[in-house]
Amino acid sequence: MMWLPQAWSSICLLLACAIGTRAAVEADTSMKSIPLRTHSLAPPYLDSDMSSRWFDFGGDTIIRTDQYIRLASDVPSQSGWLFSRIPLTATNWEVEFEFSIQGKGHLHGDGFALWITKERGQPGPVFGHADRFEGLGIFFDTYKNNRPGVVFPYVMAMMGDGQTTYDSANDGKANEIGGCSARGLRGASIPTKAKLTYFQDKSLSLQLQYKSTDSWIDCFSLEPNANMPLKLPNTAYLGFSAHTGELTDNFDVISVETRNLYNPVAANTGRNSAAANRASARGRPDKKTGGWGWFFFKLILFGGLVGGGYVGYNKYKQKQRYTGF
Repeated sequence: MMWLPQAWSSICLLLACAIGTRAAVEADTSMKSIPLRTHSLAPPYLDSDMSSRWFDFGGDTIIRTDQYIRLASDVPSQSGWLFSRIPLTATNWEVEFEFSIQGKGHLHGDGFALWITKERGQPGPVFGHADRFEGLGIFFDTYKNNRPGVVFPYVMAMMGDGQTTYDSANDGKANEIGGCSARGLRGASIPTKAKLTYFQDKSLSLQLQYKSTDSWIDCFSLEPNANMPLKLPNTAYLGFSAHTGELTDNFDVISVETRNLYNPVAANTGRNSAAANRASARGRPDKKTGGWGWFFFKLILFGGLVGGGYVGYNKYKQKQRYTGF
């Protein structure tokens, strides 16, 4: 019976591996994403008829199909914009985009912005977009006007209510809900990227990549409170804009990847609850699917079958040896 401890050791090892595998799978499925083609951009940007199916652009924007969408050039008094044609309707989403800020001069400005706003394609004084906007603006400000002790370029977020004016005299200090200094963002030696992540009524965060490839720097992470609800308009468009004054730069958008975020575990829970409610309404209980108890039962049953098979095989071998067959 020396085989018995070995058999049970194998069964225990199998059990541990199965538990670890299931836990790893559940952890890996905690958050999934679906690409949103309607709010993403990549070269050549334009369709065969030299227009974009999902985006409009205007002002001084220039599109070079093999390289970039230039919102504003290294020329004084430039202003351009790029906006999605349909609203961003996802509840939870992530916008990751590659951009470039380059110029010839040692002095440079003014900056560019990412928008999630009710307004769409409305030129104005706030980095090329209309003031008193309703929604979210992320400002990449490259010229310092009046913010003592702050290193520029500076990246900040503002939640507009449709009535509040951007504090241009103080580089948005009165409007800022989150931000960070980003020395090296302009003229970086690697592809510069930003990743904006939003969970409805729960959180808003921004990460930047400009120091080394595949290394993200946390710029800010916000949660709602009484003074900052983090609520976006029901109808909001994704856009970009840029502006130059006497000081200039090239402000380029290279690519945009927008993703719808969802939790499959929560989605399945919702579907199971709906199925249970329907079954209850029909007067019969809903079938249970899965669960750790059922999983362990099946695993133990499998182990018993393996052990029984092993015992039978050994008895068969012993009988062969004794009978000579």
